[in-house]
Amino acid sequence: MQFTVHTAKSQLSKLIDEALAGEEVVIAKGSKPVVRLVPIVAGKFAFGTMSQDLTGPTPDFAEPLDADELDAWEGGA
Repeated sequence: MQFTVHTAKSQLSKLIDEALAGEEVVIAKGSKPVVRLVPIVAGKFAFGTMSQDLTGPTPDFAEPLDADELDAWEGGA
């Protein structure tokens, strides 16, 4: 379905619902199609999916750095 910019402005929520339902929604300037509304496919991301692969002690980020590490962070030799 093709709509003018003016119609898209006044009916944006309806057009988004139609795009989410699988309809092709095209917005045109005059009679020239310029953009298409498409839904964003949500990725399947989960925290901790690699936690079983982590072994050994974890660093204590609150622990002060020793003098050599601190010097390296500050740009020393």
